[in-house]
Amino acid sequence: MGRSSLDLYSNDVGAPFVEITSFAAYVGGSPTNISVGARRLGMRTALLTAVGDDPVGDFVLHFLGQEQVETRFIPRKPGHRTSAVVLGIEPPDKFPLVFYRDNCADIELNIDDVLAAPVADSRILQVAGTNLSKEPSRSATMFAAEQARAAGREVVLDIDFRPNQWHDPRAFGVAVRSLLRNVAVVIGTEDEIKAAALGEAAEVQVAHSQQSDARVGGETQSAIDALLGLGVKAVVEKRGQRGACVHLPGEAPIEAAGYPVEVYNVLGAGDAFG
Repeated sequence: MGRSSLDLYSNDVGAPFVEITSFAAYVGGSPTNISVGARRLGMRTALLTAVGDDPVGDFVLHFLGQEQVETRFIPRKPGHRTSAVVLGIEPPDKFPLVFYRDNCADIELNIDDVLAAPVADSRILQVAGTNLSKEPSRSATMFAAEQARAAGREVVLDIDFRPNQWHDPRAFGVAVRSLLRNVAVVIGTEDEIKAAALGEAAEVQVAHSQQSDARVGGETQSAIDALLGLGVKAVVEKRGQRGACVHLPGEAPIEAAGYPVEVYNVLGAGDAFG
């Protein structure tokens, strides 16, 4: 449940953003990518997002149909646009990212949209932190998590910290923590986990317009302990080249080594993990 978008990726790999000459079109958004990835692995997936009554929305729905993701529960939001993302690719460490989410459709998901979807009949409800950035999506996401938990389903939160989608980065942590009483598993990078427990806005740094890779100050283990203290069953920490670690209440962490790869484009890597 959450955002979907038209993603435009630079075809000029290595070129500075101002020198890009063309882009390739894809479909993206963290929950959308996860729904597609899970479907490709053989699971039945339904996506709860929203698109505008526009050709970009047609593009998103057509792609999801080709991937056999269930789209029956995706409403159109007249007067709102399907969102978009533009990305520069300068490996290994520069991936400038621009979101076009003003007046976007998916943030207009509401409680009625949740009631029309089979939340209680799904084994897992996966939601993204960006859902909480504005109403009515914030209330809809919290309601969906309540409904899922009441039905005995597991709720998984992809922290999905995008600083420029929030009026104050501290508000991100407040919103995430208010959701966690209904969440079983939290997934995020070290910086995203710290953002979920953020106390000072000055601790957030964004380099090269990389909104998907903000650096957050603080101590990771303290943030993990804070999230576990709010009742979640597990915090899954993504550590990049150092692999991943699963933190459970009162137990030793479970560590998994990473797979060495050449960095080409980091955007979407976390969604593939999820």
